[in-house]
Formats: sequence, C-alpha cells, structure tokens
Amino acid sequence: MTSAPYIALSYVDLAIASGLLVLAGGLSVILRLNIARNLAIAAIRAAVQLTLIGMVLKILFSLVSPLWTTAAALVMILLAGREIVARQHHRFTGPWAYVIGTSSMMTAATIVTTVALLSAIRPDPWFDPRFALPLLGMILGNTLNAISIALERLLSTALREKDAIEARLTLGHSRYLALSALVRDAARAGMMPIVNAMSAAGIISLPGMMTGQILAGVDPGEAVKYQILIMFLLAGSTSLGVLGAVALAVRRLSDGRHRLRLDRMRSSR
Repeated sequence: MTSAPYIALSYVDLAIASGLLVLAGGLSVILRLNIARNLAIAAIRAAVQLTLIGMVLKILFSLVSPLWTTAAALVMILLAGREIVARQHHRFTGPWAYVIGTSSMMTAATIVTTVALLSAIRPDPWFDPRFALPLLGMILGNTLNAISIALERLLSTALREKDAIEARLTLGHSRYLALSALVRDAARAGMMPIVNAMSAAGIISLPGMMTGQILAGVDPGEAVKYQILIMFLLAGSTSLGVLGAVALAVRRLSDGRHRLRLDRMRSSR
C-alpha cells in the first residue's frame, strides 16, 4: 500500500488554527469565565516550549549519545515531578511533596520505557533519542497526571475522614488497614483516566499518536499497532506509578506508632 504524502504546515496554517483560541478567549470574556488570560498565557507558553524542544530534539537526534539522552530524560523527569506538586491542592510539607511523586514516576517510567525499547521497539542503538525521548515524554505526561490525581484524592480524603480513620486506629487497626479504603479509592481515581482512554479508543476517539502517524502518511494498520503498544505501556506505567506513590504517601501520612499524621501535610492555597 502506497503511503500518503506528508503535508508540511506553514506558519499561516498555524495562524488560522490560532483563530480558534481567539474565539475561545472572546467567549470567555462575553460569558465572564475569567479564563481568557490563562488561555492566552497557556497558548503562548505551549508554542514557545514546543518550538524550543523541537530545536533541542534536532540536536539530540544528531548526537545519538547515551549521555545526552540520559541528561535530557532526567530533566524531563525532574520537571514532571514539579508538575505533580503544582497540581495538588493538598500536599506534604517539606521535600516530601516533591520526592514521593517524582520517585514513583521516575521508577515507573524508567522501567516501562526501558522494557519497551529493549523488547518491543528495539531501535539500534536501543537508547536512540529519536525513539527514547518521545516515548518517555508520552509516558511521563500520563503518569504524572495519574499520580497527582491519586495523591490529591488520598490526602483530601484523609483530611475529610480524619475522625473515622483515628477511630479505626484507636480500635487497634494498623495504619495500613485503617487507610486501606482510602488507598483503594485513590488508586482507582488515578488509574481511571487511562482506563477511560483505552475504553474509548477506536470507537469514540482516535488517539493522538495514531492520528499523528496517519497524518504523516503511515499505513493505518501499522499506526494502530503502535497505538495499542503505547496505550498498554501507559497503563503499565500509570499502575506502577500510582501504586508506588500511594504506598509511599501512606507511610508519610502515618508513623511507626500507627498514628495519623495530618501535621505532615498542608494546603497549597
């Protein structure tokens, strides 16, 4: 089957698309939604960030260096950890707010990305940034969102159900048993976005990677296989990241004497 020709976009095409943002901003002003400024800042930030990362990726793709690929991956992970904290209304005090989410995400994303590169995609060399960095980026984006949702649900629920949890602890329950219902609820909340995405894929929505490949001229059958692989990888990373983050959060939310330690958390606003 002959691949469709690649269609290059011009800046005029992007300017036309930006008209939709202007429309959205205008509706926000008319309806007094108070998001026009945030929308404009987000759009400018996205355009600048994507332009800069495009320039950086060109350099990294030409180098094909394990050192520079690792350095770029580490920067991506550290910035993703910051985003986890920024999305939480309730968070732990001190460095734990950053450490718990970042360490869980880094472990999950590293394991899943490495397995995918070595066993499924198998580029030569296996650390080729053309494959490793885009794959890691997709995994980080979904995993950080899941972890932030799970941690926010766990901490907000613990604060709301403080009396019930302490009653269980008073009755002799261990901290793990007393918080088990909260753990299950937080884990489900964190994993629900990827479950919903997989459920809707192909029937309601055409996922981003598949759509991008098709627009770039890749055979739809091949694009489907890549999309299935990516969704399974995202599900695996999300599960590992959420469970790891929730487990660490439970230990921080209580102590060795099985007491609830809400003094170790605070509200961001």
